[in-house]
Amino acid sequence: MIIFPAIDLKDGMCVRLKRGDMNEATVFNNDPAAQARAFAEAGCQWLHVVDLDGAIAGHAVNGPAVEAIVDAVKIPVQLGGGIRDMAAIDYWLHRRVARVILGTAALRDPALVREACKRYSTAVAAGIDARHGLVAVSGWTETSQMTARDLAVRCQDAGVTAIIHTDIERDGVLGGPNIAATTALARGLSVPVIASGGVSSIDDLLALKAEEGAGIAGAIVGRALYDGRIDLASALAAMEW
Repeated sequence: MIIFPAIDLKDGMCVRLKRGDMNEATVFNNDPAAQARAFAEAGCQWLHVVDLDGAIAGHAVNGPAVEAIVDAVKIPVQLGGGIRDMAAIDYWLHRRVARVILGTAALRDPALVREACKRYSTAVAAGIDARHGLVAVSGWTETSQMTARDLAVRCQDAGVTAIIHTDIERDGVLGGPNIAATTALARGLSVPVIASGGVSSIDDLLALKAEEGAGIAGAIVGRALYDGRIDLASALAAMEW
């Protein structure tokens, strides 16, 4: 199972939020490129980067920081936050972002998801952020009436290469991931699912790894890495067992 260290960008800095609340941001590093290099040098295979300001604005806001990250490392970067049209998808995939994550667009513009998957078959993922099972969009400021499962199936049918499932209530509070909900979602899909939200220990990672057979292929880890609750080298080694 792949560990995806999270670099969430707000005002050009690496931050972590609590349950997606932009007013509950803790700054962990004011140099995103240096943080990316540290994760890469530790042996990570991927980076997960989100433009938090962009997710609310609907377009890239932390573009210079994203480009600095991509230039700083050789490992692949997946990017989400404010990517809502083909021009943005083209822009980032032509600037060495390995995979774009469509969140709000996945809900509101299914035609864009289909077209993006047709044009970039292995470089488009869907970010499905759920609050009590319902999809939240626009930087988690709006909750829709569509269930995470229904959107996941629609995105799978459109051709996405992965589903990133975030339980908003678990995000940033170190309370453990919602393994039951993520596993239930993964079992109904043929595309891999990446779990996000709440990972606070290597035991949490091992519990997710135990569900690889259900389709959980990775886990995004944020605050627990930044505050030292998870030693990255030990976690990477544990995922090799």
